[in-house]
Amino acid sequence: MSNHQILVGKKIKGVREAKNLSVEEVAERSGLSVEQINSIENDVNLPSLGPLIKIARALGVRLGTFLDDNDALGPVVCRASEREQNNSISFSNDAADARKHMAYHPLAQQKTGRHMEPFIIDIHPEEKPDFKLSAHEGEEFIYVMSGEIEVDYGKEKYQLAEGDSIFYDSIVKHHVHGVPGKAAKILAVVYIPF
Repeated sequence: MSNHQILVGKKIKGVREAKNLSVEEVAERSGLSVEQINSIENDVNLPSLGPLIKIARALGVRLGTFLDDNDALGPVVCRASEREQNNSISFSNDAADARKHMAYHPLAQQKTGRHMEPFIIDIHPEEKPDFKLSAHEGEEFIYVMSGEIEVDYGKEKYQLAEGDSIFYDSIVKHHVHGVPGKAAKILAVVYIPF
């Protein structure tokens, strides 16, 4: 488990406790189960972005609050060499066996007050992706840097190759994964209204 994963769970618990909210209250506000909240806070399972966004909403904070290292008011530069050295954040794909199919490399952790979350995401190959679609407020933009991906969006499936992009409303149930058996790298920007 990376240090970032530990930090995310601890930050969620810290924000919840600072706001004097019980796990049960956060579960009720977010629509998630008490077990899910406990699992996330205890770093047993870091879920997909959808549940994290719901927790952020329930706590009245930005998603970035859980991912930030420091707060910078001006521009934030993320050098390629630094991004590769930093720990990545792995989210499970909400499969029963909690496999981790993506490694997120945040590009603006230090930027305070942001509404967009930019990431470079490494998608690991899976022979038979097993996932659940998720939905949350906001919009997402994805650009395929290498490899091929599939985006399940509502009842549609889009296959994207290197150089292709997609922009969609996140409120529609969706899931992003690699083409079975293949790795990919994408640039993803998630906009979350606050």
